[in-house]
Amino acid sequence: MALYDTLFSQLDVTSAQLLVTDSDFRDKEFRKQLKHTIESLMSLRVVPIINENDADSSGIFWDNDSLAALLALELNADLLVLLSDVEGLYSGPPSDPESKLIRTYIERVHLGGITFGDKSRLGRGGMTAKVKAAVMAAKAGVPVIITSGFDPESILKVLQGDDVGTLFHRDAHLWVKTKETGARDMAVAARECSRRLQALSSEDRKKILLDIANALEANEKVIKVENEADVAAAEQAGMEKSLIARLALKPGKARQCRITSLSKSLRVLASMEDPVGHVLKTTEVLLNTVLWFQLADGLVLEKTSSPLGVLLIVFEARPDALVQIASLAIRSGNGLLLKGGKEARRSNAILHKVITDAIPDHVGRRLIGLVTSRDEIPDLLKLDDVIDLVIPRGSNKLVSTIKASTKIPVLGHADGVCHVYVDKSANMQTAKRIVVDAKVDYPAACNAMETLLVHKDLVSSGGLNELALELRNEGVVLHGGPRASEELSIPEPASLHHEYSSLACTVEIVDDVHAAIDYMDTEGKILIDFVTSPHRQYYGFVSNHCCFSFIIIDIAMPVLLFTQCSAAVFHNASTRFCDGARFGLGAEVGISTSRIHARGPVGVEGLLTTRWLLRGSGQIVDGDKGVTYTHKDLTTV
Repeated sequence: MALYDTLFSQLDVTSAQLLVTDSDFRDKEFRKQLKHTIESLMSLRVVPIINENDADSSGIFWDNDSLAALLALELNADLLVLLSDVEGLYSGPPSDPESKLIRTYIERVHLGGITFGDKSRLGRGGMTAKVKAAVMAAKAGVPVIITSGFDPESILKVLQGDDVGTLFHRDAHLWVKTKETGARDMAVAARECSRRLQALSSEDRKKILLDIANALEANEKVIKVENEADVAAAEQAGMEKSLIARLALKPGKARQCRITSLSKSLRVLASMEDPVGHVLKTTEVLLNTVLWFQLADGLVLEKTSSPLGVLLIVFEARPDALVQIASLAIRSGNGLLLKGGKEARRSNAILHKVITDAIPDHVGRRLIGLVTSRDEIPDLLKLDDVIDLVIPRGSNKLVSTIKASTKIPVLGHADGVCHVYVDKSANMQTAKRIVVDAKVDYPAACNAMETLLVHKDLVSSGGLNELALELRNEGVVLHGGPRASEELSIPEPASLHHEYSSLACTVEIVDDVHAAIDYMDTEGKILIDFVTSPHRQYYGFVSNHCCFSFIIIDIAMPVLLFTQCSAAVFHNASTRFCDGARFGLGAEVGISTSRIHARGPVGVEGLLTTRWLLRGSGQIVDGDKGVTYTHKDLTTV
């Protein structure tokens, strides 16, 4: 107690010891008084420390762990944390390298399957007693976490919702249902639900999107609370400002709530023409026979749009991406598996719940699965027979790792390095407005300018200094290529191909627009060589091109045809327009720099493939004897 007094006094908090006996808990009136006493002490900033005065009686409690569980029930505690000398409950003795930490205890799964080691050197009951106490409390309605007492931050981590220790909860068997059934079952369930979704009418799929939009707005407050908790945890963990900016679901410059904006995009997507089953081309196939007594039989061949099947999307720190991706999957009739970054765990969980609760039972909530553990990703990446496309949204390392780990087609972009070239003929007022907007409007976005290329004549005319001053006035930190660093006295970057995702950019001087294009293509070719060697055979490989967006200010448009590595090219307009919503796609699942399949902002069309429908009246091939084929395009008829 002297130690407790000393520790708590450092925080201007008093401590007090309460001694209880086994028999005290038989007295209903005593239990009421105990609860009142503890609540009163805590309201006075006194921390009560409950100690057992006697454990040698009939066995209502048998050690400090069971006493803690008993008190948690009496006090209607929100959470009970039991500290151990190990990180949590293991499947076997923690010293055994084959033992695995159990993150969530499920009695029907783990009871009888755990091998307990020796009792703790620091307590009386050991892990067996802790598990017994935790199970008792959890069944009665008090969640319990067993975690390490050696980590000075362990309790704070628990309260922040970090994935530490072992959780005991009476509903845990429901939460981890998809995990326990395995990655394959999760993917198969998404596929089965997608087939039911595809069978719905266009109006029914549209209604699901409208219901989700309404549900998001109705749950805006609880979504905001969970998102703010994620942001606070990220700030406390010292994460980069650019990551926190992507994490926050807060109003932008227009002061429109992010949830309102997302709901609006869902309604726009719902109002668009149904992309599934759209007839792209109709051809009449005539079987012309040389036999005079046989008439030409006609077949009608249709090329239609069709869902890909099951999508696996891995993304980082962008909870709003979850909403956009889910809405696009529903509109395109695809099943979906989502794995978000741990920094957005709370936000992703509440958004996933709100969205899946709005999906009708006859389709199934497992249409959209939320993968909660990084450990499940390797298993999912092996399911090339069930999952049809992987789209990674995140760092270069994330994309490269996924590409190297799967045979499933991968679509995405590893870098969002957007270039702006200002020609000698540019109107400087227009150029300054565009350059500032491209960099400053949302620096953390992947469509923000990262490299500014300037014609050499703007050095002598003062245009380069004007642009540099304008950026500096907005707080942008400038780095320079070999020529610009010397001219502007700014440091050279570690790499000329760099995505800052913050108020910083690279500036370089080039001879003309062709040199600017060569600058991009040279950077792109270096990265193409890296990516295409072992995995080129995969459909939709990520090309890792130097940029996906390139602006030219202000020169004749035909020169744009010379650019090869950009997924989007703009003339006298900000890179920030490179966005699915601004392109009229309703939303985007990501931005692709691949030269195969979808490229640039990927909307519904990027999640579709084609299917051939052939309608006949009993025709057979029979070796094509005496038959010639003619084809008539009926698409425009």
